[in-house]
Amino acid sequence: MTLASTLAAVSGPPSPGPADFNLPAIALGVTKPMVLVVLSAVVIFVVYRAMSRPAAVVPGRLQFAGELSYDFVKGIARDNIGGQEYKKYLPYLFATFLFILLNNLYGIIPFLQFPTMSRFGFPVALAGLAWVIYNVAGIMKHGFFGYLKHTTVPGGTSGPILIIMVPLEFFSNILVRPFTLALRLFATMFAGHLLIVLFSLGAQYLIFNSGNALYIVPGILSFVAGIAISFLDMLIMFLQAYVFTLLSAMYIGGAIADEH
Repeated sequence: MTLASTLAAVSGPPSPGPADFNLPAIALGVTKPMVLVVLSAVVIFVVYRAMSRPAAVVPGRLQFAGELSYDFVKGIARDNIGGQEYKKYLPYLFATFLFILLNNLYGIIPFLQFPTMSRFGFPVALAGLAWVIYNVAGIMKHGFFGYLKHTTVPGGTSGPILIIMVPLEFFSNILVRPFTLALRLFATMFAGHLLIVLFSLGAQYLIFNSGNALYIVPGILSFVAGIAISFLDMLIMFLQAYVFTLLSAMYIGGAIADEH
């Protein structure tokens, strides 16, 4: 056996990594994540249009499912923005929740199997939109300089300590928030998909390509572990959509609050 064949025999399956997320263009520079993002908007519109069309006093199953999801996000908005102000931001929060959730769930849907939020540009765009909305909301409520004071000067704080607190509050509330929103969503979707790819490739190699019958059992275990991780990832997909929506509502509520 040559050195090359020996290395090939022990090298194992190809190691998954960031390159697995750089999908080739389908046509004219259009990639699979781009198609999935557009598809999600179409699916959400069509499904919720169908859910809302009956508008019956006693809802059917489809209408009930739509109202249940709407009430879920409505509770998030009402609890964190409060008053009647939450109604202005409810459509944005509802659309954000559905959009993130569906794009996350793509990662476990057969044949699609790619969470678009694992591409950093999409979470960045959503976090940037949230940043613009809550800052504009605060400026409209308090005025530019009033909002700047509102968001950088902690209530009840005065004296020399403000020399330290004001830059920290500005850095935390104005600069860091969109990065943490984007990074949290991206990192969890990236890591979850990478784990599923790892166990899937490992199972395929151990069962079909290892050339050793003794590896079939660990291959099956790897396959089962991949399925278990998929169910766990499904929960995380929902939680990340919830957390992003919750934090967006909290930031809006904090921006328009009368007291810091």
